[in-house]
Amino acid sequence: MRTGFLTIFWILLLSGCSIIPWFGSEEDPRPPTELRDLEPEIGVTTLWSTEIGAGTDRRQLNLIPVLHGGRLYIADAVGRIIVLDAATGRVLWERETGLPFSGGPGVDAKYIILGSSDGDLVARSVSDGSERWNARVDSEILSVPRIVGSRVLVHTLDDSVYAFDLASGTQLWKYSYPAPVLTLRGSSRPAVIGDNVIVGISGGKLVNLELQSGLPRWETTVTSPRGRSELARIADIDADPIVVAGIVYVATYNGDLAAVDLSTGSVLWRRRLSAHAGLAASADVLYITDSDDLVRAVTAGDGTDIWKQKALKYRRVTAPAVLGNLVAIGDGEGYVHWLDRRDGRLVARTEVANGPITGRPLVAGGRLYVYGDDGTLAALTAESPPPPRKPKPTPNIGDTGISTPPRRG
Repeated sequence: MRTGFLTIFWILLLSGCSIIPWFGSEEDPRPPTELRDLEPEIGVTTLWSTEIGAGTDRRQLNLIPVLHGGRLYIADAVGRIIVLDAATGRVLWERETGLPFSGGPGVDAKYIILGSSDGDLVARSVSDGSERWNARVDSEILSVPRIVGSRVLVHTLDDSVYAFDLASGTQLWKYSYPAPVLTLRGSSRPAVIGDNVIVGISGGKLVNLELQSGLPRWETTVTSPRGRSELARIADIDADPIVVAGIVYVATYNGDLAAVDLSTGSVLWRRRLSAHAGLAASADVLYITDSDDLVRAVTAGDGTDIWKQKALKYRRVTAPAVLGNLVAIGDGEGYVHWLDRRDGRLVARTEVANGPITGRPLVAGGRLYVYGDDGTLAALTAESPPPPRKPKPTPNIGDTGISTPPRRG
């Protein structure tokens, strides 16, 4: 594992990229935007909420709930695995492992797969959490392991991608990429389409690996590092790539949002937009949280802004989750914000946790599942928003917090 000077910056980046500009200062020059009073346009119902453990232990980890067979599987930073009935929130079983979990879980009909800060990749039984196998990798596992057929894929913090046999834990292949001097604390989850494993790595690069062998099909540069200092030249892909209709959409911190052809690796379009939290797609529209915590909707065809919501600026918001005509975003103070995905206006706000929500909310079965860093797990439903309001003749962007470009004709 890389140590020394680089490790210091991993620690500095523990709370997200926004900490960089005020290193050494007592006051954050980019404090979270204060929330304004909001008259809700929709009803949001908390179906259940429960405290299930240590959460992320106030660290930047990638512990995300997963739904399988009507059950929610989740882990915390001190090694607890908890399984709940998704309908009621009732705990079905839990297991103490003593491992510092940092990424996961991945779940199928037999196995729960989790990664740890110490480089453990573990498989546990879905029925009771008993151990099936334990494998070791060379670095911290911050991405969610992905189960693909009989294989487990995992992307580690040192920019290595591993494939393991799901049944035995035997390592099948490893792909390593030489990382830059400085990187963000994070690693994207591989996207798998057929025999293509798409991984975003440090230095603004995207690679396509063969699922069976781990050999690279292509490698493309989404964003070339810019700037004179090593800090300014950080250009990492920590947001999970998403693939829609043969096109890979990917975002780079300190770089670009881009569309890449799945078969050739050719960049179809790119636009300057720094992001690291993540993006989502629905109906030819991409939804993305940028590095200033502006929430945007852009066209999948060329990346042109459709709308931009500014009211959550610097609030340390999560990747967006799309639920019907809504976009849900968690923030650094424990709120979930609900936006109309058609025009970006805020239609509701729900307080869920007593502290930050850093993991992307999970959408499944018409519900939103939210896991707070404090260990709060909640299930929410929301009404569909009313039709978008007609724009005023002279909109005041400063009052609405929404910026919508003129229509092209």
